[in-house]
This record gives sequence, structure tokens and C-alpha cells, in this order.
Amino acid sequence: PRQPAKTLWYDRPRYVYLEFCVEDSTDVKVVIEDHKLMFSCKNADGVEFYNEINLYARVNSKDSREKRSDRSITCFMRKWKEKVAWPRITKENIKPAWLSVDFDNWRDWEGDEEVERAMVEQYAEV
Repeated sequence: PRQPAKTLWYDRPRYVYLEFCVEDSTDVKVVIEDHKLMFSCKNADGVEFYNEINLYARVNSKDSREKRSDRSITCFMRKWKEKVAWPRITKENIKPAWLSVDFDNWRDWEGDEEVERAMVEQYAEV
């Protein structure tokens, strides 16, 4: 039996970020398409997680990637239209119980592009 992973998301001028909160993940698979993201993995107890998100707007799937850590898997997807705010991550105007806004990382965009560039470069190095 699969279950959705708890997921946090936040919006930036160039990228949309999703963090799948699964500790000690294995068999991680992330498929980023222009209008959809599919995520699956297992945790240390063998529980299978699966999330499928029809995205609010188009992303550049070729300039999107993910980074796994011990605590989570973070995906950052390049927006097709930069500097256009996403009011939500899902195409449908519904909020699944497993999906939340990451308020720790949500902030105004004023002067935020340098911070965002540094974050993306940090992810790209790993």
C-alpha cells in the first residue's frame, strides 16, 4: 500500500520548490514533466510513498532537478514564465491533506534573486 509523502512547497521568481519529507529514503524516483511531477520512494521501514502533482503552470523539465538528503528530497523546477507568482502548486484548486506551504522559506521576492541563485548553485554542486 502506497501513501503520499508529506510535502512542503514554496515559490520563487525563477523556480518552484517541493520538499518531500521522507527520512532515510531509498529507491527515490522523481519524474518532472512540463506539467506534472511524479515522486516515489521507500523509507527505512519499507513504507512506499507516491505523490503525483499536476502542476499549476508549465515548468522547464530540462532545467529542473532534485536533491536527496537524509531527511527529505527537494525538487526545484524552473518556471517556464519567470517572475510570475504561483498562487498554488497544483493545477486543480484543491489542497491535498499532505501538501503544505513551506512558510520557513516563503518570503517576498524583493531583491531575492541573488539568494535564489545561490541556493540553486548550492544544489547543483552536490
